[in-house]
Amino acid sequence: MVASNHQTFVYVGLAGEGDYIGEGGIVRRADGEDDWTDISKGLPDKPQVRALAIRPDDGKIIFAGTDKGVFRSKDRGETWEALNDAESGKEVWSLVIHPDNPDVILAGYDPCSISRSQDGGNTWKMMDTSSVVYPHITTYMAPTGKRVIGMAFDPSNTQDIYAAIEVGGLLASRDGGETWASVIDGPYIKNNTLDLHQVQVSAAAPGTVHIATQTAMFRSRDKGAHWEHVQVQEMFPGGSYCRDLLVAPDDPNTIYLAAGAGGGAAPPDTVQEGALFRSRDVGETWDRLDLGETVPGRMMAISIDQAAPDHIYCAEYTGEVYSSTDGGSSWSKSILPGESSRYVHVYRMVSG
Repeated sequence: MVASNHQTFVYVGLAGEGDYIGEGGIVRRADGEDDWTDISKGLPDKPQVRALAIRPDDGKIIFAGTDKGVFRSKDRGETWEALNDAESGKEVWSLVIHPDNPDVILAGYDPCSISRSQDGGNTWKMMDTSSVVYPHITTYMAPTGKRVIGMAFDPSNTQDIYAAIEVGGLLASRDGGETWASVIDGPYIKNNTLDLHQVQVSAAAPGTVHIATQTAMFRSRDKGAHWEHVQVQEMFPGGSYCRDLLVAPDDPNTIYLAAGAGGGAAPPDTVQEGALFRSRDVGETWDRLDLGETVPGRMMAISIDQAAPDHIYCAEYTGEVYSSTDGGSSWSKSILPGESSRYVHVYRMVSG
């Protein structure tokens, strides 16, 4: 039940990548407000914010993953403190909080490595990824860089954790994050199905893993041993650019997918478009939600307020943010401040 005085705050992380690095940063907006507020003060200069997490038991505590490590705010982004999360030179690309113990946080990096905190972010320890062997095609077909772009616990067995690697397949830990190994490989002639963007596991289907890739979504019903193509409306001939996945916090049967046309494996002349899909049967069937207009770019991020799960948000590449306060029946739109480009665009979004 939502407290009568609860107000949802939405946070969007902005960044570029590679040779395309702009101002970056993080912006915030509360339900009922018209404008977005830049809350980057206290983060490094030109912060590349590609990962965000919000503490589920205290919505004032926000974690931001930047190109200079993990930062924490205890006042909704008004002030920030640097956390000693890993050795220098590690760019943070993903953050995940344990579903039962919010003191346990994992951070994923580029180059591929993972650290863990067991005290709410005060101290961190690097995990063992020395046994990781990437699918062969991802070691020679460009791009060959490896980054941990998304992570997920299996809420039915939190010793099982999965890490999505951009152009590197899927990693799994069976011991709560201590050690990691690759769990996907096969005969490939292209690397696009190994170009992962996100991973999710629902409590309604223990051991069933969904992954979003550059060209399609896939599902394993046996912890990554075997895989099947999940049928979703194609956004371009041959597939869809699948970017984000999220299990609804109030209904483990419901999963959302952010997808789009353009980028990745899409033909060069593909017209950019975004979409939000929803499944109410743990990924067996999917429907495209009507957001009230044609979304002008690839959908990049999804967020749901755990304290008010009817509050659903999604954001497309260039800064169009769509909001629903009635579980997705109706939507409104706002636009992030500033001009988006390849140098600075939407990466992550959280709310609480």
